[in-house]
Amino acid sequence: MRAPHSVSSTVRPSPSRLAWLACWVTALAIAFFAAAQARAQAPSPQDPPNVMVQKAANNVLERIRKDAELKSGSPAKINQAIDELILPYVDFEKTTRLAVGRYWRQATPEQRAELVKEFRNMLVRTYGGAVSSITPQARVDMRPYRAEPDATDVVVRTTVSDGQRDPIPVDYRLGKSADGWKIYDLNVMGVWFIENYRNQFASFGSQGGVEAIIKALKTHSQKMNVPEK
Repeated sequence: MRAPHSVSSTVRPSPSRLAWLACWVTALAIAFFAAAQARAQAPSPQDPPNVMVQKAANNVLERIRKDAELKSGSPAKINQAIDELILPYVDFEKTTRLAVGRYWRQATPEQRAELVKEFRNMLVRTYGGAVSSITPQARVDMRPYRAEPDATDVVVRTTVSDGQRDPIPVDYRLGKSADGWKIYDLNVMGVWFIENYRNQFASFGSQGGVEAIIKALKTHSQKMNVPEK
């Protein structure tokens, strides 16, 4: 296990901006997969997770190319997409719970709700603007998918390319619930999203418990220029 990051006043994003650009494209892809259902078959709990991811990737790239306001990185547009479209396809509470680790068990229901809210705000503020960096040549390619028929937790592997640099491997971890498959973790260039933040949250939590984690998330968000939702 990696040693926790040293404590600082705010949460630190991944050092590779290009890598997290791939992460954010992935997240928005899930949003526009939902939007695309007005034109395509609605998802169901039986949909294979790799098919869901592939449709998502194709739709997001097409939508971003055509939507000038989204392409500009409009915070309002990004927030709207997350609120209306991402939440049904991403288990963000599970993402937060696993990232916070043992401190989640110590949190009150009110603190848990605040953790989810502030973690979401921090991610939108940190990575939302990356949408404007997506090039017309951007593409997502699926890698071979293998899973047992009765699996309830799987990894879908892809590569993301912006047409200018080498492709970036992006893996999606999905869990199956009564509502179907939902993404809850991402791996970009060998770094799992949850693990990256769990190490940081452990450092904050060791200094001041759950409230220290919430404070760190709020502090980071306040330093960004995106208006609070």
